[in-house]
Amino acid sequence: MKIVIYGLTITSSWGNGHATTFRSLVKALSARGHKIQFIEKDVEWYRNNRDLPQPEFCGVQLYSNWEQDAQGICHASADADVIVVGSYFPDAIALTRELLNMGRGPLLFYDIDTPVTMARLRREGRTEYLDGSLIPSYDAYLSFTGGPVLQELEQRFGSPWATPFYCSVDVDSYKPTLSREAFRCDLSYLGTYASDRQPKLMKLMGRTAELAPHCKFLVAGSQYPNEIVWGPNVGRMIHIAPPEHPAFYSSSRFTLNLTREDMVAAGYSPSVRLFEASACGAAILSDAWLGLEEFLTPGEEILLPVDEYEVKAILDHMSDQERTGIGHSARERILAEHTSSHRALQFEAIVATVSHKGSAEGMDSSSVIEEMHNDGLAAASSSML
Repeated sequence: MKIVIYGLTITSSWGNGHATTFRSLVKALSARGHKIQFIEKDVEWYRNNRDLPQPEFCGVQLYSNWEQDAQGICHASADADVIVVGSYFPDAIALTRELLNMGRGPLLFYDIDTPVTMARLRREGRTEYLDGSLIPSYDAYLSFTGGPVLQELEQRFGSPWATPFYCSVDVDSYKPTLSREAFRCDLSYLGTYASDRQPKLMKLMGRTAELAPHCKFLVAGSQYPNEIVWGPNVGRMIHIAPPEHPAFYSSSRFTLNLTREDMVAAGYSPSVRLFEASACGAAILSDAWLGLEEFLTPGEEILLPVDEYEVKAILDHMSDQERTGIGHSARERILAEHTSSHRALQFEAIVATVSHKGSAEGMDSSSVIEEMHNDGLAAASSSML
């Protein structure tokens, strides 16, 4: 197939989780023989921090202004077999309307930010990248979030088909590696600043650091306000490029996973960082949210401390054997279910369904995958374990 994706960014991982998500999926689709064209807006903050300006696995088309470049932007999908519009694509609403006027399709909406999107749709009926009135026009709504939100998308907002399409991990890039002195610590955290996530970070890491002055902590990520006071045993790094993520996760005894409030409220919203850290064999400490056990089993594949005292107890008393066992179990679980190869097969199944919706109406992606790709899924899983 020729697949055209209009997304936030694939060229820069600066301050966003979209780039590694798209890279993982697109690389796997390319490996299966598909041709992918990615269109993104050329904005200053990504232009100044491009860590993959020319991906080997897809073409990239940059544009500066919708009013001036609309014809070229739309022309990119003229001969596409499927078109994907991603959340936070700056001109997604105008683009969607133009593509519908042209009769282009199948047209999919890929929401990597479903909890945020839904909160805005409920309050205002639209976001800057999605007008609620356009949802029925997308042949499928690929959602970062599973669970009850899918039914709401269909029944309240009129989506013909809302299906979970979780993030995935590129196992060629994310795997256990040698530790690096610069990243070595007892507990690490990798994530861009978010105001609703910061209290959790200060509780589970900041306060733990106060209770455990003998331990070393590390926070990596951009956009943290200068007025935040970190303890003397808490290190800071502004940005770590994706190629260095495996060394980052492999160098700390434990790593922390924290979830935005909209994601907690929605549940069933695993971040790409959760999958990437697991694939690196990291022992993960996380906040709890509904549906987490569908991805990693608490106590066996992930740890859920409720406060800084439980975090300190884990750091002080958990043996290296138990810690590495948890990381190994998490890696096995994610490699069995959430690699980019699995997601590429699921994408093919979704396209097959919407391309033949007259005969496949009512089918879900799992039944299509079982019908079309059962052997392929098994092969993908076994080859990665």
